[in-house]
Amino acid sequence: MDFGSKIRNAREDQDLSQQQVAQMIPMNQSNYSKIERNLQEPSLFQLKRIIEILHLDAYDLLSLDRQAAVRNDSQRFLDGIIQLYHSIYPDQE
Repeated sequence: MDFGSKIRNAREDQDLSQQQVAQMIPMNQSNYSKIERNLQEPSLFQLKRIIEILHLDAYDLLSLDRQAAVRNDSQRFLDGIIQLYHSIYPDQE
């Protein structure tokens, strides 16, 4: 399911009109409609408000792999520890 359809389905599941959601963001209804039809990308602020208003999961909405994000965070953490170790013990490999 595409981005706009996920938003539209969530809005309809909550019995909200486009106008109601647009007012809560705030933005005009015409531009909100374009987001649901995948004709316009929301700004970061608008995206955040849509997620909050419609109680969406950001990972699902954006089709992101949650496990990959956790792995990447873990890898960055381990890389940081290794860098710290090498800064403390520069002669160790």
